[in-house]
Amino acid sequence: MTKVYKPGEDNHQPGSYIEVGPRGGAVPNPHIVTIGNGDRLPPTQQPGHGWQHR
Repeated sequence: MTKVYKPGEDNHQPGSYIEVGPRGGAVPNPHIVTIGNGDRLPPTQQPGHGWQHR
């Protein structure tokens, strides 16, 4: 199971992240973002959603 990261967290592995539900489930029309070293994860579309590394 892949860990779900909260919006605003930083110092995670650079790369692509997909928006997921609170327990890692799929959400409709998920956002996909790419972060670099030291970047913070952006806000999600809904409170309680998180990010998973792809």
